Amino acid sequence: MNAYTVDARDQPRFKMETDVRIYSRSCGLLKGRTVDISESGIAAMLTLEAPVGEVVELEFVLPSGPVAIHALVRQKNAFRYGFEFVDTGSVHETHSSHMPRPRL
Repeated sequence: MNAYTVDARDQPRFKMETDVRIYSRSCGLLKGRTVDISESGIAAMLTLEAPVGEVVELEFVLPSGPVAIHALVRQKNAFRYGFEFVDTGSVHETHSSHMPRPRL
């Protein structure tokens, strides 16, 4: 993967397109598609509105396997959302093809 600069940030972003599932306490299950990822967060395109300021659970697949992590819905620009990982120690990788719905 090659890093590319979108704006001035502490960590480089890497283009990554994969399906993402977002579990929100207030909105339930939302689905989208990731745009890019960095050490501190991920950007995704969503067709339904996510609550800015809420902590959600994200599920997506990296080359190493499925991942579930908590993130703060940090910003919204049209259909593009920015999620900031809030506890990198809570990353859970699983090798099963089905991941149960996380508890928030």
